[in-house]
Amino acid sequence: MASSDKYENIEHEGIVKRSDSSSATVLITTASACTGCHAEGMCNISGKEEKIIDVPGNYNLSPGDVVTILMKKSMGYKALFLGYVLPFILVIVTLILLISLSVPEGWAGLGTLLMLLPYYLTLWLFRKSINSKFSFTIKT
Repeated sequence: MASSDKYENIEHEGIVKRSDSSSATVLITTASACTGCHAEGMCNISGKEEKIIDVPGNYNLSPGDVVTILMKKSMGYKALFLGYVLPFILVIVTLILLISLSVPEGWAGLGTLLMLLPYYLTLWLFRKSINSKFSFTIKT
């Protein structure tokens, strides 16, 4: 992942899997920070994750081409907020609310964790709407 300050974009290199007149499907492999570690093969923490991105638009690409995918930094911040910051705020607010209502600590902790179920279920139910707000382009 590289950051292009000139365009305020986040860049990822990927390999084109499919391309037609309406979109291109690109495979991006993200590696953990410990990929270069000498103990990587014996560690359970390290790993690589593959993501498939559909980029709308007509690109003259062939399967196997190496391309650079661009995403605005603001979209990355939005994803960070929805995935980490907002659930953290919900957990803290729920815990404070349940403790202030004199709920025993064990039940308050359990109730706080259970509060995340409807949140992530809501994200999952609205995933198509949320995905439509995240736009990717291919650097040419």
